[in-house]
Amino acid sequence: MKKTKILFVCLGNICRSPAAQTIMQQLVEAKGLQEKYEIDSAGTINSHAGELADERMRNHAHKRGYTITHRSRQIDPSRDFDHFDMIIGMDDRNIATLQRLTSEKKHVAKIKKMTSYNKIFKETSIPDPYYGGYDGFEYVLDLLEDATKGLLTELEAV
Repeated sequence: MKKTKILFVCLGNICRSPAAQTIMQQLVEAKGLQEKYEIDSAGTINSHAGELADERMRNHAHKRGYTITHRSRQIDPSRDFDHFDMIIGMDDRNIATLQRLTSEKKHVAKIKKMTSYNKIFKETSIPDPYYGGYDGFEYVLDLLEDATKGLLTELEAV
C-alpha cells in the first residue's frame, strides 16, 4: 500500500508544525491507520535545526496527552517537494515561502494551508504562539486538533 506522505510546515519547526505532526500521528494511530500515512514536519528557517520543540508547546501538548519528540529541521526543497504528497503551511507567510521555494506546478499543487481543513474554527491561519503566553499555545492546539481531524476526515473520504 502506498502511503500518503504529509509534511507540516511552520517558521522554525518548534511550535506549530511539530504539534500538528504529533496530533496527526496520534489521531492516525488511534484509528489504526498508521500503515496508510507518513507524517513529518519542517520549518522554513534553519535557526532551530536539531532542537526539540519549544518547551512551552511540549508542556501544553503533554497536558492533552501528546508527547512531541520531533527535532527541528529546515525544509529541503530538493527532497521534500518530490517526497511528500501534501505540504501544509500554518499561515500565509509559510505558504508564500513554500511557493517561492519551487516553480514546478506539480510541487505548488501540493502546498495547502492548515486552516483549510478546520471544521469548527473559522481562523484563516494558525498563529505563531512563540512570543505569546499560555493562552496562545492552548489556542494553537485547539486549532490544530480541529484541522487535523478535518484533514484526516477528508483523506479518508476519498
